[in-house]
Amino acid sequence: MDASGEELDRLVAYSYLSVADRSSRAAYIAIMRIFTGTLLADLSADEVAERLADQGVALTADEVAGRLGQLAEWGDLAPSARTVRVASIAEYRRSRSRFQLTQLGEQVQRHVDEVLATADAAREVSREMLGLVEEGLTRLAGLAETPGGPEPRDALERVTTLFAQFGEFADSIRDFYTYLGQVLFRYDLDGAEYTGFKNLLLDYVESLTEDVAHHAPRIERALDRLEGHLPELLKRIDEADAGLSALAEAVPGTRVRRARGRELDDWHDLRAWFASDGTESSEVDQLREATRRALQALLANAKRMIRSGSGELSRRRDLLKLAKWFDEADDATAHDLAVSAFGLYPARHLGVPTDADRHVPTTVSWWGDTPVEVPVALRERGSRAPRGRTSGVEDHSAQKELLRSQAEAEAEARREAAAELRRLVPDAAGRLPDIRLSAHALRLLQELLGKALAGAGPAFDTLTGGDLDLDLRLHLRRGNGRGVTVHGFEGDLTLEGIVIALSTYDETAPPGLIGETG
Repeated sequence: MDASGEELDRLVAYSYLSVADRSSRAAYIAIMRIFTGTLLADLSADEVAERLADQGVALTADEVAGRLGQLAEWGDLAPSARTVRVASIAEYRRSRSRFQLTQLGEQVQRHVDEVLATADAAREVSREMLGLVEEGLTRLAGLAETPGGPEPRDALERVTTLFAQFGEFADSIRDFYTYLGQVLFRYDLDGAEYTGFKNLLLDYVESLTEDVAHHAPRIERALDRLEGHLPELLKRIDEADAGLSALAEAVPGTRVRRARGRELDDWHDLRAWFASDGTESSEVDQLREATRRALQALLANAKRMIRSGSGELSRRRDLLKLAKWFDEADDATAHDLAVSAFGLYPARHLGVPTDADRHVPTTVSWWGDTPVEVPVALRERGSRAPRGRTSGVEDHSAQKELLRSQAEAEAEARREAAAELRRLVPDAAGRLPDIRLSAHALRLLQELLGKALAGAGPAFDTLTGGDLDLDLRLHLRRGNGRGVTVHGFEGDLTLEGIVIALSTYDETAPPGLIGETG
């Protein structure tokens, strides 16, 4: 059920436990303990300051008055309405600003003291209470089934005792299992700790679950016998001893928190602890499930300790100790710790490759620089290793076939271009003005020309180059003012001051010049 706004506002009473300054927090707790240590406490700031001084807390009366006023704003204290008679101004000043404890403040401080006293302690389960609960319910059911029913005063005592015993057992078993889960799910247990918890689980928890399994069915049967008699029984108890229920009728708006067992809802909660209603599991079922999880945690620790022989021991305890050193170290010492523990020397950038074209000076701090994109695996798991199954080898046969066909087509085009140029060898100069070379032939001619000129000096007279596989040679000579123009479908190639000739490798002398112009 959602809490209303008024109920949430009451949580402000916990504010004095979360003030930033630790000394102020301790002073607030000391003040609240003074008020909770006396019934119907009605104290002034001077009186509180004197009691704090006896405890070694040095606060002036004005400082105490400020803190008392703050506690009153949070709802832990309330200004006192008691009239005080004084005989002097000094006595009046000592008696001013009087405060008294509120019910909410008393509950908060009581919870605080319980947490501070027993937060890390293993609470022993009041197992004997479960048998007393069974016995009390059985006797009450027997009295309810007798003609006339039990005497109201006797029934009230039995109900109050019954719920007090059950409350002690339920609270203790919940605290115990909370502590058990806190220690069993640790991954830094050594051999001695593991042995102790193993014996605890196998002996104490086993006997505890056996007791619950033994008494739970009997308690459920006793509750079944009582169910039809409860409305009339509780009505007779209220008629004999109304308690504070009459206060709600006399003062409208007053909320009364009745003793456990005086309302039908209390009995429904009791039944729900031992028996499931079909929609939600009972506490007994949850107890069995918690025991099963505890056994699994114990087994996991056993496996971990077995693996520790192969070097897989958890380093949680060592890492916590190292973290404490870092927390207490200054800046220079922290750098030395990082170097000694991890071999990490001071660096300004994460070791992830960045854009090669982007230069970042070493003087730029990583805090203000543009973030580097870190791979998801490295960011989430701290490892670059891939996870999951290795994917199969990709089939590149189609790409290989495409590249092979393209290479064959290019080779065939070169052969056709070479054949076209070889056909120009006889009487090339006479036929060239009427011939226009294909694109492949013109590109091959340019390729041979480039190879020949690549090794030529600036004052060459004649050059020869070619391609033996294509059986085609190219001859170049200084033209003494003459040049060469070769026509092609993609354009014309003009060389000034150079004339060229083509021949095959079988010819001993070059034929006539190609495209020679005066």
